[in-house]
Amino acid sequence: MKAVLLQEFGGPEVLLLGDVERPSPGPDQVLIRVMATSVNRPDIIQRLGNYSPPPGESEILGLEVAGTIEQLGSEVTGWQVGDRVMTLVGGGAYAQFTNAYAAHLLPIPESMSYQEAACVCETYITAYLNLFMLGGLQDGNTVLLHGGGGGVNTAAVQLCKALVPGAKTIVTASPGKLDRVKALGVDLVIDYKNEDFTDRIHAFTGKKGVDVILDHIGAAYLSANMKTLAIGGRLVEIGVMGGPKAELNIALMMVKRQQIIGSVLRPRPVQEKGEITRRFHEKVLPLFSNRTIVPLVYAVYNLDQVRQAHQAMEDSTHFGKIVLEVDSA
Repeated sequence: MKAVLLQEFGGPEVLLLGDVERPSPGPDQVLIRVMATSVNRPDIIQRLGNYSPPPGESEILGLEVAGTIEQLGSEVTGWQVGDRVMTLVGGGAYAQFTNAYAAHLLPIPESMSYQEAACVCETYITAYLNLFMLGGLQDGNTVLLHGGGGGVNTAAVQLCKALVPGAKTIVTASPGKLDRVKALGVDLVIDYKNEDFTDRIHAFTGKKGVDVILDHIGAAYLSANMKTLAIGGRLVEIGVMGGPKAELNIALMMVKRQQIIGSVLRPRPVQEKGEITRRFHEKVLPLFSNRTIVPLVYAVYNLDQVRQAHQAMEDSTHFGKIVLEVDSA
């Protein structure tokens, strides 16, 4: 089969479309004929040599797929060859075929294209897990989402508007994305390059602060995030683009009864990811079926254009998801 290979660690130029052996599914897995996948920030980090796949997972890039079941593992029930599915994978999505655990499969709604389905699992499940299951976001809360325009952020905005319409949503974004973020219906958009988001949020909330923060910057934002967080607030960290280490005033955190929650999705045990997927299926998938939520597809590339797709991600001019069409490669 065709797959994207890493010649070495480095820039987009190290990506090469080549031939590899087609995988075979384990007893609790299915083999998927991949129709589409997407480019996510962890793919860039792995390409640079800083994010190895979990033990036993494919070394091929890619964390989510949409396609059809090609083969069932010997212990798999409830699915049939030919079913349209979307799923998280620990690696291997940048290929014509990949294995996935049956417990992680979601049916693709009839109303959804493969391109749209390729945008769901990594970003929307990440947003749902961290905002709702870990962050405890509920109606009446105020939530701060950093990085307006990225896949997780736009997914988070859509989920907030659909699941907790009584919550206030604040988003930080670069100057070129402010209008598009506003169009999603958020309550406050802050130009993080030219404004102090702490000052803007204190003014907006009457100095109360926000109840939940979803952050992928890490160290560079830690101090400002903690100042922005309300009494009893939760800061959920899902990335360290701004560095992994920073000083923390633990005494103030204790007095304000704040929580810092670290979270990654990829290395979680199979059973745990299966439970997260089950809850997502129950609570969120109907919103895709009835088109209450429609994934934001920024651009679609063929698999042999993977270098251009990665460059688009690195340029950070995208708004929504960057998709790779796979099966036609």
